[in-house]
Amino acid sequence: MKKANVLFVSQEITPYLKESQLGMIGRYLPQGIQERGKEIRTFMPRFGNINERRNQLHEVIRLSGMNLIIDDTDHPLIIKVASIQSARMQIYFIDNDDYFQRKFTFWDKNNKFYADNDERTIFFCRGVLETVKKLSWSPDIIHTHGWMSALVPLYLKRSFRDNPIFTDARVVVSVYNDHFDEPFHKDFVNKVKYEGIGEKDLRYFKKGNYVNLMKSAIDHSDAVIIGHPDIHPELRDYIAELDKPVLDYQNPENYIGVYNEFYDEILVSEAVTTE
Repeated sequence: MKKANVLFVSQEITPYLKESQLGMIGRYLPQGIQERGKEIRTFMPRFGNINERRNQLHEVIRLSGMNLIIDDTDHPLIIKVASIQSARMQIYFIDNDDYFQRKFTFWDKNNKFYADNDERTIFFCRGVLETVKKLSWSPDIIHTHGWMSALVPLYLKRSFRDNPIFTDARVVVSVYNDHFDEPFHKDFVNKVKYEGIGEKDLRYFKKGNYVNLMKSAIDHSDAVIIGHPDIHPELRDYIAELDKPVLDYQNPENYIGVYNEFYDEILVSEAVTTE
């Protein structure tokens, strides 16, 4: 049996950002899955408050150089990489001067939600998938963490579904307590538009907010993991009605092994369905 490939798309990874539950999972889950015999790739945004010198980030020229068009504007895609030596693990960073050269993540120093957070998440999610294409590395499982990765399932299932790199990929979405109250830009629904995305897919974004963004991710996923005991109540009710595999919140002491088994179950069920 071929070694399974797992792609992790994470909003936060410790130690690059201040320690958080989401960041700790972003750090230790890929390592644990790699130690259990799977091959991994891990991506996160290159936020401006990440110290490049201390963390030894450097640009990967062969992967950089593409432009992503968002709202009729070209934005250069820059790929950087760093290594966590103790885990023998590389982290790929999606970077762009327009979106990530600022010293805060989602709120500015006055605690104001960045007006372009909608475009930043579009750029990050599309940037990850374009980079994986350039790597010519086919994931079997794509596991997203945090709302900034929430458009990956939509783009994968609609815009990238005919690309052979992603033909067999199954999407797992973890839902956390990372909600925000601020609405996205009123034109978010138009900015999200891309090849293969129809009006039915865009219905989530006519009112661009956290809950609708995550509902899109959940609906375009193959399985869902409840990553925190206190997720948004509307999402908890929504997940309870799903007709797809759902893994409830796991004890932090043993979640890696349980997640690994969950991946295997998804891959086996897909193989049976395909046969």
